[in-house]
Amino acid sequence: MTVVVSRAGAAVLAVLALVLTTIGVAIPAPVSAQPTSEGPEFLELAIDEITPSVVSLTSESVVTVKGTVTNVGDRDVEDVWVRLQRAPVISDPAALRTSLSLDQSGFDTVGEFEEVTDRLGQGDRVDFTIELPLRSEAEPSLGIDTPGVYPLLVNVNGSPEYGGQARLDDARFLLPVLGIPAGQDTSGPRTSAAAESGGTGSTTPRSAADTFPAVPPDVSRPVAVSMLWPLADKPRLASGVPGSVTEPVRLVDDVLATSLADGGRLDGLLRAAEQALETDPRVTEGMCLAVDPDLLVTVTNMTRDYLVVDDPADPMGDAQPGSGTDAAIAWLGRIRNLAASMCTVAVPFAQVDLTALAELDDPSLNVPALESPRTIIDTILRTTSLPDVVWPDSGVLTEKAGLLAAANGPVTALLADTAVEDGRAGMSGLPPRNAVRVSGVDGLTAGLFDASAAAALAGMGYEPSTPSFVTKSARYELGNDSATARLQDALGALAWPALTPSVSEATGLPLPPAGRSVLFAPPQVWTPSPEEASATLSMVSSLVRSGTATARPFAEFVAAAAATADDPIASALSYPEQAITDGASAEVLTIAAEQPPRLDALQAAMVEDLQAQLTPQEFLAPLREDLLRAMSSAGRRGQDPEGAADAADLRAVEVEEAVDGMFAGVTVLSPGGVYTLTSEQSPLLLVARNDLPVGITVRLNVDAPAAMEITDIGPTQLPPRGSRTLTVPAQISDSRKLSLEFSLTTDSGLSLGSPTNVTVRSNAYGRILAIVTGCAGALLLFLAGRRLLHRFRGEPDPADEGYERE
Repeated sequence: MTVVVSRAGAAVLAVLALVLTTIGVAIPAPVSAQPTSEGPEFLELAIDEITPSVVSLTSESVVTVKGTVTNVGDRDVEDVWVRLQRAPVISDPAALRTSLSLDQSGFDTVGEFEEVTDRLGQGDRVDFTIELPLRSEAEPSLGIDTPGVYPLLVNVNGSPEYGGQARLDDARFLLPVLGIPAGQDTSGPRTSAAAESGGTGSTTPRSAADTFPAVPPDVSRPVAVSMLWPLADKPRLASGVPGSVTEPVRLVDDVLATSLADGGRLDGLLRAAEQALETDPRVTEGMCLAVDPDLLVTVTNMTRDYLVVDDPADPMGDAQPGSGTDAAIAWLGRIRNLAASMCTVAVPFAQVDLTALAELDDPSLNVPALESPRTIIDTILRTTSLPDVVWPDSGVLTEKAGLLAAANGPVTALLADTAVEDGRAGMSGLPPRNAVRVSGVDGLTAGLFDASAAAALAGMGYEPSTPSFVTKSARYELGNDSATARLQDALGALAWPALTPSVSEATGLPLPPAGRSVLFAPPQVWTPSPEEASATLSMVSSLVRSGTATARPFAEFVAAAAATADDPIASALSYPEQAITDGASAEVLTIAAEQPPRLDALQAAMVEDLQAQLTPQEFLAPLREDLLRAMSSAGRRGQDPEGAADAADLRAVEVEEAVDGMFAGVTVLSPGGVYTLTSEQSPLLLVARNDLPVGITVRLNVDAPAAMEITDIGPTQLPPRGSRTLTVPAQISDSRKLSLEFSLTTDSGLSLGSPTNVTVRSNAYGRILAIVTGCAGALLLFLAGRRLLHRFRGEPDPADEGYERE
């Protein structure tokens, strides 16, 4: 079960204050209490802007936070105050996550409470600005005098009507400090506010005092940074639609038209990489584009006319022309240009759940999921992508999935650094590793990415998510944080590896020495705004410029991971329970297990016509890919996992219905009425119809009574979207009406279409006629013989008596 720590809502003490005030107990103000999801909510605090977002030697020496306080409760709130607090510098990577859910008492460096407004009505909101210097001897300050990553908290107090002063909400974020700028001691109020409901605020000039010298970062241990830059999207192609050379493709929505256009998500991701290549090539030197082949297939189809269905549950129903053709053409051209200048790697098709894929272990799904992506990427982008790398969307693998990934030779899996149990655990004096050999799976090595940074990057954007590898203790509701706060958390997590101390305070173990490296890996379907995407690469650029980091080509990172194949100490894979919850559903897996054998049998029966535009493989490939899309983990870890699961279930059902329709489209037509044969050996004439756009070879099965013998006509080819008359030799020995059942199957015996019942009647008399004819012939011979005998004897035949000549 997921543990969620709420950072919005009322404090327990706020509810207690209401009770205590009723009985006359005074509550001192302001107070501090841990927010909880229990009890009523009164105020909601959101952070809108942080300046500087990254503290450096050239930035301001005062941290300014702008935000909004909104009354979301059922009563007015009086005496609304805010203050800024700081927790100790982060010294362990796990704290990048867990510090954001600390009790507010953990933020023990505090500023003064500053008034925002004296009264905030129901539904009203007030903007505030609060400042606090990095360092000061005369006044409260953040007390930051060394580079590092610091958790900050903005605390809001107020007095709801009928209650006392209490902490009603807070907001937390990380502040990366690459260097401490020179600054002056300051004094005086540092807060201003302006409420939409009439609140006022003021600012008093500061007075200069002691000057603090700048504190540069430690550049003696620069970290080598590699970064994956994902370009992927949720599956958008309508499911259950087979391949065609004439029909335009169908999409379930036209979201990609907006995403690919100027200002869209995929445009922003691509533009950020283009700008980085232009302005700071050192950053892109360590980057690698991680491209989803399903996205490229979809975008390529969008460069031609395409349709958007009115109802995703009816993929072949009414549809409207799509609007993204021009955007798709432009975006595809840009990514081709970028791929020609940068490292490129393919990810598994449509973020398919590799654990589910391994459980099925069907070659007809394994190939398009793991082997075809690189071919698709290289063909469409006209480049050569990095081979022998697999990046599971979940960031974790089971041993069975690892065996699948390495089935065709040595491969490096990109996994979270929490997804393996280091085989050197317990050995003193050894720093953590970012590449290991995986035990129990021959040929599999793992390149480990920074799990804390990956979790923070996943929290960015308009669809924040929590990766499967995040532990229960570090999971909380991302929706309670503003986009600005979540971006700050990501920037802090990116900066931390470059600002780490020499020894971990949590474990006491030395951290990696000079020559250490780190891999940053956002989620494959990543949703930052264009500005957030640029800010992410600007953070990496700042690290490189400051000397705390260097760019390491991703190919070198992979090569170093592959080299651990000779490491005598292997590490075991660790698969969290949350990954099972986030994976494909049992309903999807059932359908995904049943349909590939049917598709295989159908493809084997289809006719390979070199003159035809559509081959059997091209016709059926989209349905196999739809099964992979149904097993996609995209959206399963976000804010609406139930919606993603429902969409996946619908995709699987639509594939099943489409395959059922294909089998039903090859059948024997019923002649209707009674079929009359002119003789006992007249052939039966039947019509077999093929509604598929590809020819198919069928066999006719006949269930006939014993009085009828049917000759097997063998395999028969039916033309695409056509029919053929089948002449079935038959011999009938009964004049009664007989009932026969005809059906078609593939050569492998798989039934096609529906059986057809035919009633047959013959004009032949069968055995009775033969007996009567035989008896009559015997009597005739007897009579003729008797007459001849009498004549031979010269005796009159008694039969002639009465007819003698007179």
